[in-house]
Amino acid sequence: MKKALAGGFIALITMGALTGCNTMSGVGQDVQEGGKAVQDAAS
Repeated sequence: MKKALAGGFIALITMGALTGCNTMSGVGQDVQEGGKAVQDAAS
């Protein structure tokens, strides 16, 4: 019983970490596109 509970907990932690990485990647792309827009407007 304890092993199953520990395995489920580890799976939840792993899924949360992977989701966070994808979110941070998306934020990085958004910031990069915003920077390009500002650069184009300044030109």
